[in-house]
Amino acid sequence: MTTISCDPRLHLQEGKANHEVTVEEIDGLIKVYRDGRIERPPVVPNVPCAGVREDGVTAKDVIIDKFTNLWARFYVPIYPSTGSRLPFLVYFHGGGFCVGSAAWSCYHEFLANLASKASCMIMSINYRLAPENRLPAAYDDGFNTLMWVKQQAVIGSPEQKWWSSQCNFSSLLLAGDSAGANIAYNVSTRLGSNVTSESSLKPLCLKGIILIQPFFGGEARTSSEKNMTQPANSALTLSASDAYWRLSLPLGANRDHPCCNPLANGTNKFRDLQLPSILVCISEMDILKDRNLEFCTALASAGKKVDKIIYKGVGHAFQVLHNSHFSQIRVQEMISHLRAFINQ
Repeated sequence: MTTISCDPRLHLQEGKANHEVTVEEIDGLIKVYRDGRIERPPVVPNVPCAGVREDGVTAKDVIIDKFTNLWARFYVPIYPSTGSRLPFLVYFHGGGFCVGSAAWSCYHEFLANLASKASCMIMSINYRLAPENRLPAAYDDGFNTLMWVKQQAVIGSPEQKWWSSQCNFSSLLLAGDSAGANIAYNVSTRLGSNVTSESSLKPLCLKGIILIQPFFGGEARTSSEKNMTQPANSALTLSASDAYWRLSLPLGANRDHPCCNPLANGTNKFRDLQLPSILVCISEMDILKDRNLEFCTALASAGKKVDKIIYKGVGHAFQVLHNSHFSQIRVQEMISHLRAFINQ
C-alpha cells in the first residue's frame, strides 16, 4: 500500500484542483501534491524481523522515542565463543532523506550480511523523513539515538540487555550510505565540534566513520554530475538529486547550504573538527564520484585520516539495489573492506 502523509507547510487551499497538482515528483519513489499530500509508492518491500536468521543473526526492532516515532532495527550475530564483546555500528539508510526505511528488504539483507561477516552489532536507524521533517531533523534523530545508546550503556536497562550486554561501547562506529552517509557525517561533526564531546559520550567512544557514496551537493556542478551517463534505472540521476535537495533542505536554502555542501564555506573548519578515521566508499559510475573525491581531498588536507576505495564499474547504491553477478562481486569486496575497517 502506498504510504500517504501530509506536510502542513506545503498546505494551500483545499480542493480537488490542489489535490491533483503535483509540485514535486521523483518517478516511482515520491510524489508531493500542492495541497501537502505526499505519496511514497512501495517500490521496495518492508520486511519484519524474523528472529534468528539462517546466518545466525538475530534481528529485532526497538523503539527509541515514541513521540517522534524514532526506532531502530538491531542485528546481533552469534556471540563469539571467545566471549569478547562486539564492535557497535550505528547505520543510517539512504533515500535522499525523503524515502527509505530500516525495514526495507534490501537494507535488511545487506546489514544482516554485514553483521554476520564482520562480527559486529548493527543498529539501523529509522529516522524521520523529509519533506514532512526537513533537515536537520534527521541529524537530530541521529544525535538523540546516540544519547539513548549512551543511556543504555550507563544504566543497563534489563529490557535492552539482550544486545547491550554483548556490545563493546568503546568501539562505536557511525555509518550510512547516500543520504545516510550524509547523516553519519553530520552527526559526527556535531560531536566533533563539541570540546566536551569525548566526555559527553562516555562510556561510548567513536572509533570510526564509514561513508558509502555520501550524498552531498552544491550549486556548481562537478564533471561527473554534468557528464556521467546514467542508465534509465539508475538509483540517482541529477534531476532526482536536485529534487531530493529541494524537498529536504530548510525552506529557502540552496544547495550550498552546509547540510548539502560541506565545502561551500571553505575547508578551514575541518581542521578544528575532532574526527576519527574515516572510510569513504565511492562508485566509479556514480554522479557523486567527483564530489566524493573532492570531499576526501579536503579532509586529508585538513589532517584527517581518510581512506577511500573506488568500486569499478558500478553505480550509486549498487550494494543494496542491484542484483547482477558483477554487482554481487563488488558487494563482497565492499563487505570485506568494511569488515577490515570495523575490526582494525
